[in-house]
Amino acid sequence: MPMGWIIAGSVVLLVISNVFMNLAWYLHLSKMAERPIFYAILFSWGIAFLEYVLMVPANRWASAYLSVSQLKIMQEMITLSVFLPLSIFVFGEKFSWDYVWSALCMMGAAFFAFRRMLFSAAS
Repeated sequence: MPMGWIIAGSVVLLVISNVFMNLAWYLHLSKMAERPIFYAILFSWGIAFLEYVLMVPANRWASAYLSVSQLKIMQEMITLSVFLPLSIFVFGEKFSWDYVWSALCMMGAAFFAFRRMLFSAAS
């Protein structure tokens, strides 16, 4: 399968995985606030299991073409892209322009992590 399809498929899996990750990390704050912490941990682990079912193969497939550092930067960009809408629409946070500036910084980090790959493919 071509490199582009593998990386694109990995990104799709990582986006879905990140939805589960953010829900595992933060949903218990509103949905399990009155329950004992043990139940919140089990609830979060159950959601996190679904995250790992998607994240592990995505990283494994993409690692054939990307370094661990590139995978991490890509993961952080995806995390920010997924977290912002979730924080506003699911968790009720108010929008802040600081989120936009943070995203621009992450885009700069991604540029530097992937620039050799981008510019060597163009030559």
